[in-house]
Amino acid sequence: MSSHHIVREKQEPALLVLSMDTFDEEMLGQLLEWSPTVICTTDTAEKLDAGGIKVDWIIGDGDVGDLQSDVKLMPAGEDNAAGAALKYLVTHNYPAVNVIIDVLELKDFLFYADKINLVIFRERQKIYPVNSGFSKWKPAGEFIELLSHPSGLQISGLEASGSNRYKTTHDGFFTLQFEQSFLFIAEDME
Repeated sequence: MSSHHIVREKQEPALLVLSMDTFDEEMLGQLLEWSPTVICTTDTAEKLDAGGIKVDWIIGDGDVGDLQSDVKLMPAGEDNAAGAALKYLVTHNYPAVNVIIDVLELKDFLFYADKINLVIFRERQKIYPVNSGFSKWKPAGEFIELLSHPSGLQISGLEASGSNRYKTTHDGFFTLQFEQSFLFIAEDME
């Protein structure tokens, strides 16, 4: 007997592709595995189309041409591409989004960090916001980077390894405690 999985709309994280020159194609395949809503810029639309990837939305204020059928245009308006897409996803009750980007401007994501489950992929890093008290199991020798300077930082299971970079001291949980409502961390991916 075969099993069939029914994927309901918005059940899987949407995929926002802002730029992808440094992104691994195998990882892209994993993010596309469950057919998420795909939103991209006009620049990345051509690359995705060349790879045979169906695009749902293109962020832009001009003509998208006839790249694919059934592609909708998302005007950016006063926002940049990230802001326009995140505003759309939050307004339409998407619970999560994976973002692919080459150059991270953290300020583009700060407003949405507590409004949608946000994971940003940049080169070989996975970046996401965490609340104080965050704890995660990692093998020994893995690296974590804090992308801001939190006040009142207390760590366990980590040792300093450079500016805002930490290494797990042993197989097990590491924990971050700090005073602000959240901070972004980056994990190195293999």
